[in-house]
Amino acid sequence: MDPLHFCIAMGPLAVYLILLGGINLLRRPFLTTGARDAGALGIAISGFVVAGPMELFLPEAAAIRFGPYVWLILLAFYSLCLTLLVLLLRPRLVVYNLSADQLRPILASVVADLDKDARWAGDSLVLPNLAVQLHVETLASLRNVQLVSAGARQSYTGWRRLEMGLGNALQDNPQARNPYGFFLLSTGLIIIGITIAWMVSEQDAVAQAWGKLLGR
Repeated sequence: MDPLHFCIAMGPLAVYLILLGGINLLRRPFLTTGARDAGALGIAISGFVVAGPMELFLPEAAAIRFGPYVWLILLAFYSLCLTLLVLLLRPRLVVYNLSADQLRPILASVVADLDKDARWAGDSLVLPNLAVQLHVETLASLRNVQLVSAGARQSYTGWRRLEMGLGNALQDNPQARNPYGFFLLSTGLIIIGITIAWMVSEQDAVAQAWGKLLGR
């Protein structure tokens, strides 16, 4: 692999790792939706898609007709596919920097205000008045908790109210930094450092690979 393709493949992933490391080093829980989480992951692996399948199966007829602009078309197609995938995902909330044991009392308090008829069954929660059913999943090593929808019949309005209520409640619960964030952050910085050093030392190879990529 030449330095340009390494940069294309690993660059977005490195930025994603730095972003994820920064989130894990926050002193408070961080709440996001499953759609945003999946979208960010899709962008992170976009470099592998460009340097791999896109270039390997690049349509020659389109490349001849549109020239380098064919890459804009392919990237737009990837963006549309990623958007469709995100829209088809069931509702989900992701909480960073918090364990399941820490989240449960906070969630119970929020749920009590949103739906008086809410009931728990182990790690499952039903909010009948909001038309929300979910299951609590956790990844202890990363201090990451996910509220995953259970069943196809879900109310997006109900999930939005749950997200807003939980987000307000989490603001008042500072936590210690997650040490795993340092690993993610340093890994992303190392990848960027290696990429820059390699591209600077192999400028001729970069120029040649860039010309070939654009069909020159």
